[in-house]
Amino acid sequence: MPPSLNKNELLKNFAVGFLPIFIFIAADELYGTKAGLLAAIVSGLAYLTYYYFRYKKLETMILLDTGLILAMGSISLIFENDLFFKLKPALIELILAVILGIHAFSSRPILLDMQKRYMGEIEMPAAQMHMLKQLSRLLFLVIVLHTFAIVYTAYFSSKEVWAFVSGGLFYILFGLILAGQWIYMKFFRRPAPLSLPSEEWVDVLDVQGKIIGKAPRAQVHGNPDLLHPVVHLHIFDKKGRLFLQKRASGKDLYPGFWDTAVGGHISSGEKIEYALMRETQEELGIVPESARLIFKYIMRNEYESELVHSFKMNHDGPFALNPDEISEGRFWTQFEIKKFLGKNIFTPNFEQEFKMLQRDEIWG
Repeated sequence: MPPSLNKNELLKNFAVGFLPIFIFIAADELYGTKAGLLAAIVSGLAYLTYYYFRYKKLETMILLDTGLILAMGSISLIFENDLFFKLKPALIELILAVILGIHAFSSRPILLDMQKRYMGEIEMPAAQMHMLKQLSRLLFLVIVLHTFAIVYTAYFSSKEVWAFVSGGLFYILFGLILAGQWIYMKFFRRPAPLSLPSEEWVDVLDVQGKIIGKAPRAQVHGNPDLLHPVVHLHIFDKKGRLFLQKRASGKDLYPGFWDTAVGGHISSGEKIEYALMRETQEELGIVPESARLIFKYIMRNEYESELVHSFKMNHDGPFALNPDEISEGRFWTQFEIKKFLGKNIFTPNFEQEFKMLQRDEIWG
């Protein structure tokens, strides 16, 4: 099974990265700056060596921290100015804050991308991906506040206060986060419902369409953070009219609204063309032999996020409508559709695609 991440693993990796600075502070207090630098560098190199021989990869966080200690510590000694060195932890945390901020507040899963460089492809369950995003937001806030505290004490406080804030306080904060997460998971978090063996699974994507995980259909519905692929098919008759389906009353989203002729999820590992054929046969009872891709786009709302692959074909019917999916269906002219736009007759997704069909002169 592909490796996965969890909160404790992420917190541990961040905290371990600050071991050299913590060792420097202790050695500096006892034996002076030069001894502190030597102790920090030796401890960093020792951990790098251990990590490389155990996992066959370099731990970049330790490498970065040790390198910055050497650079800024040397500047501090040369110019006899402790401020250079005191600001080093803030610089490291600023880099961490940027990485966490990208993951927490954008659609790019940068933490997963960084891990894949060393661990290969990670197949992370959807619930775990959502958990990691929430954790990254919390860590972003904590690290930004801690960075400001380091800068403030470097300028306005004693060396002892700065040493506690940049070293001990860092580990206290992470310890509190770990304890809080453990208490939450142990006593307050409701267990996620288990998916049924027959439940449909879909791939979870990044904004470039790259697969970064998979999830059951029930989890991607209701979680707009989980981008997943779908297929749509627009069917025109020889008169240039567009066939639309009226969604069955039992549908969980927009029951009774008119929608694209065919629409459905692409199952995990399924080719797009197979998904299009399966959905078209299931809903209309025809084979989309002449269908061609006309555009792709990302559709987002408060309910879900989809990477839509829209196809077009010509067919005059008749169709064998699936009553579980469709209550009725018919062909519409452009004039008829325009007359009812924005009046809760069509799904918002269809109204968006209708404008794209007109803009790109794909109609008919």
